[in-house]
Amino acid sequence: MSTPTDIQNEIIENFSLFEGDMEQTLMYLMDLGKKLPAMPEEHKIEEFIVKGCQSKVWVFPKFKDGKVQFEVDSNTEITKGLLYLLWSIWNNQTPETILSTELYFIDKIGMSRMIGTQRSNGFTAMIQKMKAFATLYQQHGNS
Repeated sequence: MSTPTDIQNEIIENFSLFEGDMEQTLMYLMDLGKKLPAMPEEHKIEEFIVKGCQSKVWVFPKFKDGKVQFEVDSNTEITKGLLYLLWSIWNNQTPETILSTELYFIDKIGMSRMIGTQRSNGFTAMIQKMKAFATLYQQHGNS
C-alpha cells in the first residue's frame, strides 16, 4: 500500500505536467473527482456534511481493522476533485497516519492559485472534518 508521502509525490508529479495551465489543471481536477466511488444516499445526511463549504460536501467514515475508510462526495465537480485528493491520501490509513500527515502537496501544486479563497476555506474544513474523525477513532478504537 502506498504511503501518504508516495501519494502526495505522485499528485505533485501529475499536476506538474500542466505547467501552470489553469484550464487544463481544473479539467484534470474535475476528472479526478469522477474516480471517487459512489457514496450511498443514506450517508448523505446532516451529520456528515462538512460545514464551511460553499458546495454540499459529505464525509462518511468507517473504522475497520484499525484503519479509517472514508466515503466522500460533493455536488460540484471541482470540489469532488479536491475530495479525491484527500481521499486518495487518507483513505484506508490508520488514525495516527492521518493525524501525522503533513499535506505538503497543497503548496507544491499551487492550489491557492487554482481554487480561490472561498473554496480554500472549504478545503480546510474538509481536512479538519477528516482529521476529526481520525481523532475520534484514535481515542475510541473499535468501540
